Amino acid sequence: MPGTRDKVFPQLPFDPVGDDDKLREECGVFGVIGTAEAANFVALGLHALQHRGQEAGGIVTHHPQHGFNSVRHFGYIRDNFTRQSVMDGLPGSLAIGHVRYSTAGSKGNTQIRDVQPFFGEFSMGGAAIAHNGNIT
Repeated sequence: MPGTRDKVFPQLPFDPVGDDDKLREECGVFGVIGTAEAANFVALGLHALQHRGQEAGGIVTHHPQHGFNSVRHFGYIRDNFTRQSVMDGLPGSLAIGHVRYSTAGSKGNTQIRDVQPFFGEFSMGGAAIAHNGNIT
């Protein structure tokens, strides 16, 4: 029906219908829960998503006795998450990983602090997060 869109979405600052319908790939995010080898599965998942981000990657795990553990590196997953010594530092049955594709700012100016996932431990517990896209 002509004009229906303007009646349904009269004042939105964006187009909810998605007229710009095209493939957009940004960062890759992968998570696993419920297995002692969660970090290994996340590393395999990130390797499969490497085309979504080749600048950097990271994995955060959680273990009930050891808390959060994080490893973040620049470069490819295969170059940074295949050594047993690295994976031994990521115990736990919960893991989340991220491969970074710069969408804002200058590529090549990324600091290690910008590499996800991020985590925080608080008095009431903690959380780890990875996201795809820009937060504004």
